[in-house]
Order: sequence, then C-alpha cells, then structure tokens
Amino acid sequence: MAKLDAELLLHAYGSGLFPMALDGDEYDDSDADAEETAERSEIGWFSPDPRGVIPLDEFHIPRGLKRVLRKKPFEMRVNGDFAAVIDGCADRSETWISADIRNSYVELHERGFAHSVESWLDGKLVGGLYGVSLAGAFFGESMFSLVPEASKVALVALVERMRERGFILLDTQWSNDHLTQFGCREIPRDDYLAQLTEALLLPVSFVDE
Repeated sequence: MAKLDAELLLHAYGSGLFPMALDGDEYDDSDADAEETAERSEIGWFSPDPRGVIPLDEFHIPRGLKRVLRKKPFEMRVNGDFAAVIDGCADRSETWISADIRNSYVELHERGFAHSVESWLDGKLVGGLYGVSLAGAFFGESMFSLVPEASKVALVALVERMRERGFILLDTQWSNDHLTQFGCREIPRDDYLAQLTEALLLPVSFVDE
C-alpha cells in the first residue's frame, strides 16, 4: 500500500477515524527500500466505542511527576525534529507505525497538521509525543521515552499548550493504565463525536501561522 493521502487522513480525523498498520511488522527506519516496506503494510481504520480522551480541565499530574517538573530537567521543544519523534515511537519490537504510516504523518507535519512535543537533554532528543491537530482538537498518536519521565513531561507540555491556545479536545484513542493516571477516561463514541464537532468549529491553531 502506498503512502496515505493527506486529504484522506484529515477527512478521517475530522470524522472520528484514525489509521493503524495491521501487520505488526517491525519498522526499521534505516531500511533504504521504504517503498517495499510500505507495500507490505495493510491499513485498518478505527473509531473506538468507547473512546479515550483526557478532559483538559481534569488533567492530573501525579505527585512524583510534579517533583520532576519542579527540577525542569528537560528543554522542551515543539516540532524540533518531528521525524525523529515518530521514529522513536516506532522503535520497538512490534509497532503499528509502518513505513507508509510514518511517511504519511511526516507529510502531514510538513503541511502543518501533525506536531511533536519533545523533551531534550544535553542537546539530545530523549522523549516526546506526536499527534494531529485540527482546529480545537489534538489527536494523540504515540509517545516514547529514552530516559525516565521524558514522555510524561512532554504530555504535560502538550496540555499546557492546548490550554493556552484554546483547544478543548485531547483524543487518546483508547484508555490504558498509563494514561488513566493523568485523568484519561472513556466516553461513548456519540459523545466523542459531539465534542469533536464542537472542537472543529474553533478558530485556534497549535502553532503560529
């Protein structure tokens, strides 16, 4: 399968859908023949019911993380190295981020719709997250961490940025134990779609245009 069309991706997110590679192939970003890898990938489209979200007004920072934040151990950047963040998220034994998925989101980033929030330490990228931004909604995709707490600090930075810029919907797709500690909860898909419709009407932006 070829790289996903950017307009198709944006339409899908605006309709409550998101893609994932289904074959679980190990992704190797050093593979020179990315097109061959992409052709092996099958893409599935998902719209979970219930849907995982983190209500911004209910976002919770665990006590231990608060102590870390007070020390300000990382330099935080937005879109400093988007490609490296998605590669970091894909660097695991099994991943849904196939080569075609990776290249599609890099294109979305180049078009101003996909963004990364990053933790840097001593000039090196050590963790972060990425997702897609449409109007007042941010669709979180994945995160990674090379040192303790790096991805968690990036999540805090993401929420702070969303609050500052008037966003109202942080979509996590599903909920899990890791996200629950931050206030993530599941809501019926119909409720999610209603929140999404409201968010898409907001004239806000994740970055200055």
